[in-house]
Formats: sequence, structure tokens, C-alpha cells
Amino acid sequence: MSFQTQIDLQTQSHHHIDYASKVLLLGSCFAENIADKFSYFKFQQLQNPFGILFHVSGIETLLTNAINGEQYDEKDIFFHNEQWHCFDAHSKLSNPSKEQLLTSLNDNLMSTRQYLETASHVIITLGTAWVYRFIETDTHVANCHKIPQKKFLKELMLVDELRNALQAIVSLIKSVNSKTSILFTVSPVRHIKDGFVENNRSKAHLLTAIHDIVEPRENVHYFPSYEIMMDELRDYRFYESDMLHPNSTAISHIWEKFQKVWISKDSAKTMLEVDTVQKGMLHRPFNSKSEAHQQFLQKLEVKKEQLQSLFPNILF
Repeated sequence: MSFQTQIDLQTQSHHHIDYASKVLLLGSCFAENIADKFSYFKFQQLQNPFGILFHVSGIETLLTNAINGEQYDEKDIFFHNEQWHCFDAHSKLSNPSKEQLLTSLNDNLMSTRQYLETASHVIITLGTAWVYRFIETDTHVANCHKIPQKKFLKELMLVDELRNALQAIVSLIKSVNSKTSILFTVSPVRHIKDGFVENNRSKAHLLTAIHDIVEPRENVHYFPSYEIMMDELRDYRFYESDMLHPNSTAISHIWEKFQKVWISKDSAKTMLEVDTVQKGMLHRPFNSKSEAHQQFLQKLEVKKEQLQSLFPNILF
């Protein structure tokens, strides 16, 4: 008897991710959860150069500016709560120095463009269809930076609006890299601050819009992170204490599903070797000067060298 429903997943027949691949990950905090897995296993990856971006409008703005070679200047930033901020970026880029913020924004735009030109895969995780429009400029913002809410209008993007934005994102990416695989997914994080009904409406809009533009023949795909969380892991024991964010067990489960579909079998073997090295590096001996521990360290160095000789991009 089975006590769990299973999402039916089909392994990709081509365009697998391996250690020669370059993966760009954009979107919500769940995108960073998956990016951390890529980082742990030493794949080539770039994650959220403008920080966490929860909605499609913020991601479209980032890609538009990066691909078109735009530059931020003083008119694009503002001072609030003793720091300089940009509405297009997450607060992790905010800085007490105006010059340093502008440098970070423009450097990250350039690195996004450069990485995108050679990326084998672009993974975009959408968190919500709710957006905030800054009344003063009549534009959507990626982050409100704790500006009073009365200065914004909260809007639910319609399916047609989302579809158009997603198509624009695909076109932008393909304009500089026609061969890259684009993979959309919906974050399983529940945005309950919007309201329970409102969160479900938001996810429904995202899912409908994404499936309207997914076209495997054009190398645009969908991975069901949201469905795996909702249907395979239907239990609060798979959530953090806030009961909103997937915990490490859930993230690992979704990662394992992703690995089976998207990561090459040859790379899976290398991942096991990388995992052995990573765990070895975290090992804390009782006696660091013992002969046994010194032999352990020597064997660990040999494993590192063997991996790096095969994959020069792997750095421990």
C-alpha cells in the first residue's frame, strides 16, 4: 500500500545539466534553495544577481536592462532608513554608500548579460502574481524597501499580463542565446501575507500563464516544484516552523526529483564524489594530529585533485 501520491515525471531525453553546463537561476527564495544545491555539488551557476525577485515583472526588468546594456544612475536610487536602495533590486544590494550601490547594480547587470550569453540553462522560479505599483512613477517595483504602503497600489497581475511578460522574458533570453534551455517553476512557498484565498489565486494565475507559453520543442519547459510540495509532501512536517517555507527535507526531496529529470546520469556519479569531499571537509576529528586523521586528509586531497583534473571548474 502506498501512503503518498507521486507526481509523474519524465526524464529529459536531451539538454541535460552536467558539469560543463552553466546555469543561471532567477526568482524567489526557492530559486536560491535550488541554487544552493547546485553550489554544494559544484556545478557552474549564477544565482539572483539582483537578489530575490518574487514576481515576473521584476525578473523582466532585470533581463531587459541587462540585455539592453542599461546603466543605473542617481535618478534610479533613493535614500531611506540610512541606506541607498533601488526599487529594481532586493535589499541585500542596499548600501550606505550611493556610489557602492550604483557600482554593484551596474556590475551585476553586466555579469548577468555576460553569463546569459553562454548559459546552457536558465531556471526561473516565480513566487507570486501580486505586485506593488509605486504611485509616484506608476511602475512595478521588485522590492518596496519598507517604504510606507500608502505610496503603492497592490495589484494581482492577470493571466494575460503574466503571459505577455513571460513571452517577453523568453524572447529577451533567446535574443542573446538561442540555444539555452529555459525552465520555469512555481515556488512552493505560501505567501499567506497576501491572504489564503489571494495566495491560491496568485499561484493559479502563475500556473496558467506558464503553461500557456511552455513549448518543449522550443526548449521552454516546466518543472512541478509546487505540485510536488502540494501533492507528494502534504504534511506540515515538511515545512519550517513558520508553516510557510519548505524545510530542508522538502527541499532535498524536490531536488532529488529535479536531479532525476534534468541532471545527466554521468554527473550523478560525480555528485556522489563531490558529496564525499564536502562531507570530509566538514569532518571534525577528536585528535587533529593523529596519524589516522592525517591519512584521512591525504586521501581527501587526492579525491579533490582527481575531481579537479577532470573538471577544472570545480573549486573547493
